[in-house]
Amino acid sequence: MRTLALIALIALAACKEEEAAAPPVPVDLTESALSYFCQMNVAEHGGPKGQIHLKGHPAPLFFAQVRDMVAYLKSPEREAEITAVYVSDMGAARSWAEPGPGNWIAADSALFVTGADVAGGMGAPELVPFATPEAAARFIARHGGQALPLNDIPDAAVLGPVDLTQPLATPVL
Repeated sequence: MRTLALIALIALAACKEEEAAAPPVPVDLTESALSYFCQMNVAEHGGPKGQIHLKGHPAPLFFAQVRDMVAYLKSPEREAEITAVYVSDMGAARSWAEPGPGNWIAADSALFVTGADVAGGMGAPELVPFATPEAAARFIARHGGQALPLNDIPDAAVLGPVDLTQPLATPVL
């Protein structure tokens, strides 16, 4: 009887560990979501968005611009361990102005168009995420740039100075 109880307790603990190890699911963007760095309403800005989930934090950190989210990821100073990162799939977006409240994809599986002639929600050059190489290629044909996985985005693309005299477009998706 004691052995059966011990086996049940171990199985329950193993289930709890598996449940705790699963990454959090993306949270739909709402009108009340504020951008982590500037504390401005995320939904009021066009372009792709990002969200980072931190261990021990009930709500994700939202970013009005993917460039800012990647800068946070590259920063050595963080509030807690990162448990999940999601970005807007701009291949599923209605438009640049309306990237969608729930079309999130895992950032580590996305392709990011860097070096395109487009500005993100905060006016800086943007990294534009896509779920498929085909959608990224269509965007590159219109706006230039190159498609890279998250880990290959150069530091200079997100941490370097921004040239605001460079003309940037409002993209067509």
